[in-house]
Amino acid sequence: MRSLPFAAPFQSGHPLPRDANALAGEGDSPFGELPEWDLTDLYPAPDAAELKRDLDWLEEACARFATDFEGKLAELDAEGFLDCVLRNEKIQAISGRIMSYAGLRYYQLTTAGERVKFMSDMQDKLTNFTTPLVFFTLEINRLPEDHLDGLFAENAELARYKPVFDRIRAMKDYQLSDELEKFLHDLGVVGDAWEKLFDETIAGLTFDIDGEELGIEGTLTLLTDHDRAKREAAARELARVLNANIRTFARVHNTTAKEKEVIDRWRGMPTAQTGRHLSNHVEPEVVEALRDAVVAAYPRLSHRYYELKRKWLGLDRMQVWDRNAPLPTEEPKLVNWDEAEATVMEAYEGFSPKMAEIAKPFFTDGWIDAGVKPGKAPGAFAHPTVTEVHPYVMLNYLGKPRDVMTLAHELGHGVHQVLAAGQGEMLSSTPLTLAETASVFGEMLTFRAMLAKAETKEQKKTLLAGKVEDMINTVVRQIAFYDFECKLHEARRGGELTPEDINALWMSVQAESLGPAFDFMEGYETYWAYVPHFVHSPFYVYAYAFGDGLVNALYAVYEESPEGFQDKYFDMLKAGGSKHHKELLAPFGLDASDPAFWDKGLSMIEGFIDELEAMED
Repeated sequence: MRSLPFAAPFQSGHPLPRDANALAGEGDSPFGELPEWDLTDLYPAPDAAELKRDLDWLEEACARFATDFEGKLAELDAEGFLDCVLRNEKIQAISGRIMSYAGLRYYQLTTAGERVKFMSDMQDKLTNFTTPLVFFTLEINRLPEDHLDGLFAENAELARYKPVFDRIRAMKDYQLSDELEKFLHDLGVVGDAWEKLFDETIAGLTFDIDGEELGIEGTLTLLTDHDRAKREAAARELARVLNANIRTFARVHNTTAKEKEVIDRWRGMPTAQTGRHLSNHVEPEVVEALRDAVVAAYPRLSHRYYELKRKWLGLDRMQVWDRNAPLPTEEPKLVNWDEAEATVMEAYEGFSPKMAEIAKPFFTDGWIDAGVKPGKAPGAFAHPTVTEVHPYVMLNYLGKPRDVMTLAHELGHGVHQVLAAGQGEMLSSTPLTLAETASVFGEMLTFRAMLAKAETKEQKKTLLAGKVEDMINTVVRQIAFYDFECKLHEARRGGELTPEDINALWMSVQAESLGPAFDFMEGYETYWAYVPHFVHSPFYVYAYAFGDGLVNALYAVYEESPEGFQDKYFDMLKAGGSKHHKELLAPFGLDASDPAFWDKGLSMIEGFIDELEAMED
């Protein structure tokens, strides 16, 4: 999701006792002083005069924009069209600032009625204010193809916005009448309500593990505990609570999938995935090449790795609660916040002092909210807010080594968003396929730095195994998620889906992706219910696999030819959404449209598994 935070793959950490869970993020956690957001860079308070000023300005600016330009775009010369674009960009900046503030406050405490109401009220106001602007993209798509090209040729500053218009015009064939487009715009807040129902339901769930009440973060975290009995207890309790709420989750998925099907049908989109591919500015055949390459590699990647892990754990069969278990040789370790910060910052500094300099304010200026707190949204994300402010990173930090990698991941997003901000509001937003590049690259830098410090064979094995598991979670698991979504949306087109129907679709992809080493406990079929991407951003998940494969190929280029790589890398991030993936990757000699490209990325994962197998000799 882009208007509100876009998430990272779930990374779990160490469970907190109930009282520490409440204290995390308030300077008294088991991990040292955890930072909290300072949202005053957006607005001082919900009732601030600055917010009222911006709301008043936005209402008037939207009305004036419609008065000045509706029905007149075809008559504008290049200078007039540039003025129109700049005014639209300013409207986007102010509305983005307001919704960023409302959304971030909400994600800090999704169960607080005042925050829920504030965000809903802001969404309602902005929807009403911006409905008159719907004409803008509709009229652009009615202009002759050569008309805009002529305007671009006359004015270089206007021509800079060509990628924005290319993306708008990609929707030309799927555009509805002006009246229907305005209706759908107004109706959007109703669809958002289902997303909020999902968020509030997830955040409000409680799980009883051996008499201790945990939220979903702490419960999922126990799936990585050294104690197998605790892992099993968490897995079974997760299944029990999800099953108790499964009708709510099924209703949310049925409704959001049906809403999408209706809109896609009216627009004439050939598949449920088409809209995501268009917004990602990526060709369907590129995504299918990625998907097919990953599925073909399941036996060489996840199947092979989990068979290795089964032997390490001394098990006849793997259970689902063993998937993310630590290795028997791995020492239980809690990483305090200062150590996590130092680890990531040293890795970033090692790549480039410039990267560390960009990352530093996240830690010093209240740009990170790290602690686990009751009612806080689960997971992690980096939200770019607007280009004239700065990004904010949300974590649920629980002190596990994997939480350090989550920090590296989200900080990579943050660095990317800072660098892309120079493009301005309309060009800074990066398609999801490329938005994961800097985050996964940040993880890779941190992993390589930690691997270089490994002093023993067991330490190296632990780090390599952790990285392989993260890659499998990012590539194999996300492509399995993508296949599940494809099946879900296709099945929903045939009618209402019962919870049992959705459960069956989920299980149809699990055995294939995880492999023959696993048994699946009763109740695992409900685990689809807690994945937020399925509700917030249908088909988002393939972007993670795209990003991982891309970064693996990029890192290979870096290792082969490090000289000058940093400058090319920063130029790629600075481009934001101003260039197609072909243009961005050309300086590195890479091409994602080449089917062989994905095999290069997957071969890095395979190489790590080869190393792990060699350690067995």
